[in-house]
This record gives sequence, C-alpha cells and structure tokens, in this order.
Amino acid sequence: MAIHYGISGTSARTISASVERGVAEGALAPGAALPPVRRLADELGVSPGTVATAYKELRARGIVVTRGRGGTVVAPAPAVASRRPPKVPPGLRDLAGGHPDPAFLPALVPPSRLSSGARSHRSAPRLPGLEEAVRGWLRPDGVPVEHVTFAHGALDLVGRLLSVELRPGDAVAMEDPGYHHLLDLVTALGLRGVPVAVDDEGMRPDALRQALRAGARAVVCSPRGQNPYGGCFSARRRDALAAVLREEPDVLVVENDHASAVTDVPLRTLTADAGGRWVHVRTVSKFLGADLRWAAAACDATTLARHDGRLLLTSGWVSHLLQETVLGLLTDDGTRALVSRARETYAERRTALVWELGARGLPAHGVSGMNVWVPVADESAVVNGLRSYGWWVAAGARFRLSARPGVRISVAALEPADAVRLASDFAAVLGESEATYGG
Repeated sequence: MAIHYGISGTSARTISASVERGVAEGALAPGAALPPVRRLADELGVSPGTVATAYKELRARGIVVTRGRGGTVVAPAPAVASRRPPKVPPGLRDLAGGHPDPAFLPALVPPSRLSSGARSHRSAPRLPGLEEAVRGWLRPDGVPVEHVTFAHGALDLVGRLLSVELRPGDAVAMEDPGYHHLLDLVTALGLRGVPVAVDDEGMRPDALRQALRAGARAVVCSPRGQNPYGGCFSARRRDALAAVLREEPDVLVVENDHASAVTDVPLRTLTADAGGRWVHVRTVSKFLGADLRWAAAACDATTLARHDGRLLLTSGWVSHLLQETVLGLLTDDGTRALVSRARETYAERRTALVWELGARGLPAHGVSGMNVWVPVADESAVVNGLRSYGWWVAAGARFRLSARPGVRISVAALEPADAVRLASDFAAVLGESEATYGG
C-alpha cells in the first residue's frame, strides 16, 4: 500500500512525531508502507542513520513493524489514540461491541453508604474484606489463593506484568483468533505476538508448543468464554496444555478469566498445579459494569512482588472507594441473584444463535461465554450485507493474527426470537454474496 502523506522532520524525534501524527489522523492507515530509509533520508536532507533511529523508535512504541524485504509498514493495530473500533452506524442493532446487557447490571452503591475507612489507604493498599471476598471467589474453582492483588482492570494488570517481565522484541504466545485489545496491547508494548490456534476447547497444545519453541516468554490464554471464539478448556485439554507448559517452567502463564461469573461452564484452571510463574486474572466488567475499572488476580509470590512493585511506582494503589463499592456488590445477595440470571440468560441466547445458524447449514463456534464466532470467506461482504438488514457485527480482522476469516457476534442482548431473524438474514447474505464457509 503506497502512502500519500508527506513525512517531515530534520531529527529522529521530529520524523517519528510526523509519522505518528499521520497515523493518529488517519492519513497513514494500518499496513501503509513507509519509504525506505535511504530514500526518505534523501528527501528530508538528513542522514540514513537519523531516519533509521526514527523508525526504531516507532517500532519500539508499536506504531510500525518491519517485515524484512517488505520494508517498514504501519502496524495492523498502531498504538495511537485513534485506534478505536468502527462507530455503529445510526439505526443498526449493535452486536459488535461485546457489552453486557444493561438489564443485568446492578445499581452502583451510593457514595453515602461507603464507610469512612474507604477514604484512607494508610492501613493497607487492599481492603482486607475484599481480599477475603476474592479468596472466597477463587478458592472453589481450584485457584491457589495464597497471594492475591488488585489492578485497574484486566488489561491494566496484564500490561503491567508484561512490561515488567519482558523487553521490547520479546515474544508472547497469543490466542488466534483472540481478544483484540490484548493483541493491540502486546504490539503497543513493543512485543511480538506469536499466534496460537484455538478451537472449541481453547488453545491447541501443538500450536502452543510451537510458539514456545519459537521463543515465547509468556502465554496469555482464556480458560473459558474465550473471546471471540467462545472456547473453554476441557479437562483433557487443560491437562495437555499443562504438560506442554511444564516443558518451559520459566514462561509466565497469564490466565484471563474475564467473564468468570457469567460463564456457564466450570473453570478448569492451569494454575491448580502450577509450579512456575503464573497469574489468574478476573475482572468484573461483564457482570458489575465496565465503569468499575477493577480486577483481581491470584499469582505466585514473585509475580505478586513484581506487579505490586510497579503499581506502587505509578498509581500506588487501587482506590479504596472503588474497592468498597466492589466489595459491597460482590457480597450483596440481590447482585448475586442478578448475576445468576445473567449467566443463565447469556447461555440461552448464545445457544439459540448457534442452533439457528446450524439449522441453516452455517457452522458457528460458541460453547461458552457471550460471543459467537462464524467463519466466513469474505468478512467485508458479510459485515456490509448484514448491515443492509439492520445488523452491525464485528469483522474478524481485528481479532486475528493468522487465523482464517470470520465475524464475531455478541449475543448478550440478543433475544432468541432475534436469533431466528439474524440467522435467516445471515443465510440470505451468504446466498447473495456467494460467500463460502471454512472449517
């Protein structure tokens, strides 16, 4: 893809700033090729070393990538503020966002009900009551709970750990297809995402072994409710993955149980017999609300020390006001009942859509969680075709590294009657576009 944007600057700093500005403003799209070093140096009247330094800085910050003889191009998910999902066109039913159904989110605790102890951090960075609630939440699922900590959401915790544990250029084994924000985060940290194929049982052991042999120093995986594919670990798959990981005991294993409380399958955790480096992460965004930027984690002692040490140097601690709000909701009987209904409803809605698609000969994946992944031959044709029927779904490109094309459908707010209509419209779109399905 040729560029039509005038890069300017006379120093490495100003040249890199010019490129970043072009990316942020949309003038340099993902995949756009930057000029070769010597050519741009001649155009700007600077040395090739100056341009090479600028490109190196852009690579380290996840804005561009180098593809050998393919040259330097804008990253598929450039780490700039303009990186956002497409806006939902007016009048369309949004099934792309992945948000929980607002009908199943509890009302937040009014500030007047918070205790005075929540307004001071002097006693401890974590409220003891919330620590115990977290242990009571994790322990029944077999997660070791000797060491727990908190963060400002799952991405915040994962990003902090990867930045502490790894260095720019290091490789991370990532689910493929996988959660797009995690894929973007790895790129933004200057790390390399190594694709690990998934199926209905989660990460495939053979693909994970290949990624580890390729040098991956960390693994990020979802034990259930995998986004976007919907897979979950079976007992046999968990055991097979654990056997692979035992071959590389120094690799950090990040287990992201992002939709835990509203996932309708049991947790089969890799941490139960973990002897190396590991962390199990849970957030509350999917069942208490996205505005509660809070996550809990259990981990080994070394990981705890490194995470909390870096947290101390940045925000210091997670707000005690936030912690007490979360504690109040986690221990509230009404909230628990609401979460239970959400879990049952999401399972019904997901199952209904998978069944309706299958009844029309359209294979779909979604054995757990809040999403359904439908393999397609042409993502754009399907997304645009469904748009003409009033549906807005997510093209799979944002979720893929090397996986085959598909679309993701969020089912959290999709009633069974709507699933019938969507499946019919999906079949019509494929008939109109003559798209073919892969396995």
